[in-house]
Amino acid sequence: MTVLELHQVKMSFGSGNKTVHALKETNFLANQGELIAIIGPSGSGKSTFLTIVGGLLSPTSGKVVINGQNLTALNEKERSQIRLKEIGFVLQASNLVPFLSVANQLNLLDKVKKGNMSKKERDQLYEDLGIADLLMKYPSDLSGGQRQRVAIAKALYSNPSIILADEPTASLDSERAYEVMELLKEVTTQKKTTTIVVTHDIRLVDYCDKVYKMTDGVLTEIEKDKKSPQIAGEYSHLS
Repeated sequence: MTVLELHQVKMSFGSGNKTVHALKETNFLANQGELIAIIGPSGSGKSTFLTIVGGLLSPTSGKVVINGQNLTALNEKERSQIRLKEIGFVLQASNLVPFLSVANQLNLLDKVKKGNMSKKERDQLYEDLGIADLLMKYPSDLSGGQRQRVAIAKALYSNPSIILADEPTASLDSERAYEVMELLKEVTTQKKTTTIVVTHDIRLVDYCDKVYKMTDGVLTEIEKDKKSPQIAGEYSHLS
């Protein structure tokens, strides 16, 4: 089942001679249960792509469709409702509030999401992600990998259909990076979400069902059976 569609999406900033074409005409499909990586160097358009998919930025032209709803035809209030219900975000810095315990952060999120998960569902989520024993701790008490596990728990609140992960392992060593990707893979498979990981980290691609490269605003799929040699050859300088 197709969850996400981009049709002839473009994004430009500025005007006249100062126009920057951050995202050139892009067509993209993502299905339920797929873990997709988008790789490329800084400034290639990866973050612009993710921001548009997440409904945080409207494209210059084209349309973004999530579960049959055209985001680009909605107003900001309507887009915010889609973000709350359909999209979970995992950021590089985990985006945790330093002065709140893990439990308080998740309780606050529960109020924002208007209690869309039962206590039984929340407890199961904590067990599945291995954070049940971290609830009384503060972000400063957690390792990088533990913080990202909590960030993934926040992203999964309300059972979103799409998870958008922006450089989720950039601050982690290889062992912790692999743990986070294994967790994202497990979550994608078990909960049948559509997960898109934007990264310049080539360590992550073997966990993914599809891999795309972004070059100067142009998105191109790398054939699955060729992804490792292609990435090793073309993107070894990114790791």
